[in-house]
Amino acid sequence: MDTALRPEATPLRLEVIVASVRPKRFAPVVADWFLRQARADGEFEVGVIDLIDTPLPLDLTENDEVRAFQQRIDAADAFVAVTSEYNHGYPASLKTAFDSVKREWRGKPIGFVSYGGLSGGLRAVEQLRQVVAEIHMVSIRETVSFHEAKRKFDADGETHDGAAIDASARMLRQLAWWATALRAARTAEPYPGS
Repeated sequence: MDTALRPEATPLRLEVIVASVRPKRFAPVVADWFLRQARADGEFEVGVIDLIDTPLPLDLTENDEVRAFQQRIDAADAFVAVTSEYNHGYPASLKTAFDSVKREWRGKPIGFVSYGGLSGGLRAVEQLRQVVAEIHMVSIRETVSFHEAKRKFDADGETHDGAAIDASARMLRQLAWWATALRAARTAEPYPGS
């Protein structure tokens, strides 16, 4: 998209949230691959929020770390959650991240990159769509999914999964469209929340 068409000259800010915090997690392989796709795309200024390095209290008390996280979410225009699927659901760390912030999520788009066994993390994504709708986010329909993920990546962290590569490009296009439109709308008038 032509940056001249954007309501502001500043680039769109995309935060990629790495959800898994388990020991020996596969998340960095999938996240690093997606980060390369997003950075090569050129539509976004891309940041990473790895929840393993983001100390958010489970009891949702507010502290300096939570306030810093809230500010980072507030500054972003769009998000992609890289999520695994555990026991047909998404990681608790990701729910804590969503619950630690309130207004800062509103009126912003989010896409999903999921991975897992036979389902490729899609059951986790379906549950997450309900969560993000409740916090007034726009869920991007296109999803990147890796079924039997550990077999899809080589030793260098690359994949030849054509469906995932194509889905990533489409999702980034849709994410840029929504991020541009919603930033313009938020600039014109603050999002009406409760």
